Amino acid sequence: MQSNLSPLEHQILKKLFSPARIQDYLNTLPINFEPEGDTALSPRRVMREKRAHCAEGALLAAVALWYHGEPPLVLDLESSRHDFDHMVAVFRRRGHWGAIGKTNHAVLRYREPVYESIHELVMSFFHEYFTDDGKKTLRTYSDPIDLSKYKNQSWITSEKNIWPVVDFVIERPHYEIVSREMIAGFRKADPIERKAGRLVEWKSKR
Repeated sequence: MQSNLSPLEHQILKKLFSPARIQDYLNTLPINFEPEGDTALSPRRVMREKRAHCAEGALLAAVALWYHGEPPLVLDLESSRHDFDHMVAVFRRRGHWGAIGKTNHAVLRYREPVYESIHELVMSFFHEYFTDDGKKTLRTYSDPIDLSKYKNQSWITSEKNIWPVVDFVIERPHYEIVSREMIAGFRKADPIERKAGRLVEWKSKR
């Protein structure tokens, strides 16, 4: 990685030398409620402004992995139109996949590297991916996308929104995990699951 990082950014990233450390750091950041409208903050701005939503957190996590010599891989999870998509950084240990994620809820979080395939990792999110009324909404997923293949590295320290990088991820082919017949037979999440799903880590100041 050859990005133009500041001394403070080097200091932060040096400490994020493992997936667990990266996840711990993301957990300290308040959720980005985007009061100014939709954002795609660069890793530089996330570290400086100390806020992130899922895509911003995943991109920073991928950069931290890259900084320590691992491939900067992110994975896109696509929901039905009734819910929000999710993005995570993914990594491998001893041939097994894990994930690092930023969320404001008690679910869709870190995954230990115990999954033998990306499909298996993705399916670990399925039952906790539901709306407030209990509808299960995870529909498709992408392959791991290597951000080192993006045309340049200037996005890492950009002061502008990095929508082209987000598009680079979400516009890749996705694989369906459920059929219409399966969806028609889905059972809603239990009331206690829905109650737990409404827990948030950070509250909006609006």
